[in-house]
Amino acid sequence: MDALTGVKACVFDAYGTLFDTASAARRSAEFLGDKAGPLAALWREKQLAYTWLRAVQGRHADFWQVTGDALDFALEALAIERPGLRDRLMQLYLTLDPYPEVPEVLRRLRAAGLKTAILSNGTPRMIEALVAGAELEFDALLSVEQAGAYKPHASVYQLALDAFGLPARAIAFQSSNGWDAYGASAFGLQVVWCNRSRQPRERLPGAPNREVDTLAALPGLVGA
Repeated sequence: MDALTGVKACVFDAYGTLFDTASAARRSAEFLGDKAGPLAALWREKQLAYTWLRAVQGRHADFWQVTGDALDFALEALAIERPGLRDRLMQLYLTLDPYPEVPEVLRRLRAAGLKTAILSNGTPRMIEALVAGAELEFDALLSVEQAGAYKPHASVYQLALDAFGLPARAIAFQSSNGWDAYGASAFGLQVVWCNRSRQPRERLPGAPNREVDTLAALPGLVGA
């Protein structure tokens, strides 16, 4: 796989890319039983849908509220009732497990002199909690709250350019979410789609520059 050229900074989506969104439900399996997997999937599905639907309506709410609303829907839809479980799951969402390759990938990028950042739908508090819990280091933590809009709005991707003072082509953006990868590509970033679940390509504007199964391949793509 050919390397990308001219990359000065690597910017990452957080949820599903660096951090496993299913880990909150998985770490509550003793309470959820065989509903842990379905809950994780429906929670994530509604979480993303609510960001897009609120954006279309012009009724923004931050990602913490959206995440809670999506969890409430999922719990009711799956008829899960247990005192304290909602609060437990929400708190676990602040300390999601990073994917196994993430710490070493970040170490290699930083050792090679590349800037690193998170660009996430999450609120600043949510992102900071994830990073602190996983003991990771970044040069910048960027939240859509700075733009007042959710991905894939162009103003969100612009935050990465502003943070580093770089042109779009000098930034490699990594996301496991196809719609996010295509949105970032349409904006002009170089994009590595970390297609963990091997989804088919999106029928959307843009085209990721590279597609990988995990982030482990990233250092080789950016000369680290």
